[in-house]
Amino acid sequence: MRFQRCKILFGDEGFEKLQKSSVIILGVGGVGSYALDCMYRSGVGSITIVDYDIYDESNRNRQIGSDCAVGECKVSTLARLYPSIEVIKCKMDTDWVHNFDFTPYDLIIDAADTTRVKIELAKKEYKKLIMSMGSAKRIDTGKIHYDSIWKSRGDALARKIRNELKKAKFDRNFTVVYSDEEPKCKDKGSFVAVTGAFGLTLCSVGIQKLLG
Repeated sequence: MRFQRCKILFGDEGFEKLQKSSVIILGVGGVGSYALDCMYRSGVGSITIVDYDIYDESNRNRQIGSDCAVGECKVSTLARLYPSIEVIKCKMDTDWVHNFDFTPYDLIIDAADTTRVKIELAKKEYKKLIMSMGSAKRIDTGKIHYDSIWKSRGDALARKIRNELKKAKFDRNFTVVYSDEEPKCKDKGSFVAVTGAFGLTLCSVGIQKLLG
């Protein structure tokens, strides 16, 4: 049976919760694609992914679906690999965040790249939100943590988001996955062990939240 070992771990009641849960993943690149894979393999009943990009050659070092799909749409490729998921192909910006109806979803996993999108998403949907911080420029998975946005440390993106939220007088809580490892390069070098681990951590925290 496909989910037998998940049922053993989560229990019948817990697994039924996952089967009845609805999750949306924003961004399915090096982090989001691994969050998708983990949610799918864990038995989450309804998964929606949102992305606009196509795969390019530089994605092949870290993104699920990128091999043999350079030049193809990410959400279309992933829909073939994970047949039961729903896909939304669109460019996420602040207007999209403001206008999109997140009501049907029990959990929002944010693996998007745009800082303004993350900030507006936090303001609107902090209760359902788990957010990825920067996974590039790092090599040590042991430096990955999850905590409240207000307790995250050592991550430049998290610091910027905290500062912007303080300016907006936003003081609510949501969980972020971050690394306190010192960046190893200036440009956006990336390593699948870390980007993938970010995605799997997002999934782990999300599963725990869904199980209650």
